[in-house]
Amino acid sequence: MVEGVSKFSAITERLEMPAMQIQVFADRNVGGGAIAQDATDTIAAVLDRFADHLTRVEAHITDVNGHKGGSEDKKCTLEARPKGQPPVATTHRAATVEDAYTGAADSMAHLLDSKFGRLHHAKGGESIRHLVAD
Repeated sequence: MVEGVSKFSAITERLEMPAMQIQVFADRNVGGGAIAQDATDTIAAVLDRFADHLTRVEAHITDVNGHKGGSEDKKCTLEARPKGQPPVATTHRAATVEDAYTGAADSMAHLLDSKFGRLHHAKGGESIRHLVAD
């Protein structure tokens, strides 16, 4: 055992890790890894209230037509994986990379509001048969 570090501190550190992982994949036409941290921070801020319900969120950011330019040629596809449920996805196209991942995160928040809201209300909720089948 390392001096000053107990086996319990390693367990505590693992428990404090965020429940929701965010992975950003960006092609080289939009700046590659340079935008990853900004996109991660924005997505985390928008989807923070769902962190207990999600295991992972993946963002795929691309430039639709490469070096040619044009309006709304940046695209972000966001896939969220709710615990114990199938993944859900949204896509947003915009003129800038920042608008693309922000728009996709906002769309995902709306979709998750709808999805999780239905799970907690009697009307519009998933049937008990669906829950038993899983």
